[in-house]
Amino acid sequence: MSKKRMIKVWDPFVRLFHWSLVGAFAICWMTEDEWMDLHVYAGYTVAVLLLIRIVWGVIGTRYARFSDFVKSPGKVMAYLKDLLSFKAKRFIGHNPAGGAMIVMLMFGLLLTVLTGMLAYGAEGLGPLAEPLFSNRPYGGELYEEIHEVFANTTLLLIAVHLTGVLVGSLLHQENLVRSMITGTKRG
Repeated sequence: MSKKRMIKVWDPFVRLFHWSLVGAFAICWMTEDEWMDLHVYAGYTVAVLLLIRIVWGVIGTRYARFSDFVKSPGKVMAYLKDLLSFKAKRFIGHNPAGGAMIVMLMFGLLLTVLTGMLAYGAEGLGPLAEPLFSNRPYGGELYEEIHEVFANTTLLLIAVHLTGVLVGSLLHQENLVRSMITGTKRG
């Protein structure tokens, strides 16, 4: 039996970013009502990770670049149609639906972080307290509610992402979780 050639797809930064983001978001989720300091620091960690990932999406390695996996809505829909008929093409990097999911997750996380910072600032805490709320101390509860909506929406997106990883792994007979750990995929 011949051994399949493995190729390097996910660079160390992408893998470290991914699993650090998983950990930071999980900490945020588990500490939403308790341990507010930990919740806030984990939220800041998410913010820093996202900012660095945005830069890496422009200057990073081939499969890390947005230009490699952000596709038009038409290509995403065509891929999803093929997926429903079990004819979806295998991609070495992210498939069009996976690319769209990354954009949605990053956008959802950014909105979650920003509304969290606004909620924290409305309480007179954090970097936004002084510039935004020094003369108008209101809106904290509203920002908290909006923050929770974005956090729950992001959690829903994570569930869809995990479902996509499972479907892709089964359809193409490859362990996509392992590839995000090792950085390699079948060539």
